[in-house]
Amino acid sequence: MSDSQGQPAERPEGEPGGVPGARTHGLPAAAVFDALGAAYERAFAGSAAHRASLDRLLEHLAPGSRVLDVGSGTGVPTARRLAGAGHRVVGVDVSPVMTALAASQVPDADFRCGDIRKMAWADGEFDAACVYFSMLQMARGEQRELLGRLARAVRPGGLLAVATVPVDVAEVSAVFMGQPVVVSSFGEEEFVALVAGAGFAVEERHSVLFTPDHPAGEPEPHLFLHCRRI
Repeated sequence: MSDSQGQPAERPEGEPGGVPGARTHGLPAAAVFDALGAAYERAFAGSAAHRASLDRLLEHLAPGSRVLDVGSGTGVPTARRLAGAGHRVVGVDVSPVMTALAASQVPDADFRCGDIRKMAWADGEFDAACVYFSMLQMARGEQRELLGRLARAVRPGGLLAVATVPVDVAEVSAVFMGQPVVVSSFGEEEFVALVAGAGFAVEERHSVLFTPDHPAGEPEPHLFLHCRRI
């Protein structure tokens, strides 16, 4: 998992990192990532696939692009890489602790603490959006709705870099880095179709198996997509 977002409403939605089973309960995303703080960044700092995805995005961004980072976490590596390359980054995260860390680590970016599902953006406001593993504590319907909203917020021809844990689960209990959570996700082909159905042309996909650098870390599949707004 990488970066945080998605505050459960009436029913908690989830994260990867456990064997699917009967749904019980999970902590809200803000509580999970407030508790993890900088430990989360350390656990995922070794993801070569994430760094390669950012390299690919940077190759295709025009100078000074405005980029929305959904679930910006501690700001590292995503916002730091983008802001360091001269892009105008707006990061959104539901965790106050993560947002404060990001603001201190990446002062050149604009970080906002809040629920991305409740924020309004102008049509075509962004040249690109990044969504690195930050929908996994949202229900499936919420993930579909968010992708549609991002398609409106990103200008035609703009870019989307999105990553997920491609497993076919809906609202099942799991433990992520010691935190009780609830998982919702899609299998790889279904997720690709979901992104395409939102209005993005999927131009590239990459799958890897990654183990977080954490005592409770277990191998998990990661899927990275690079897309263009139709």
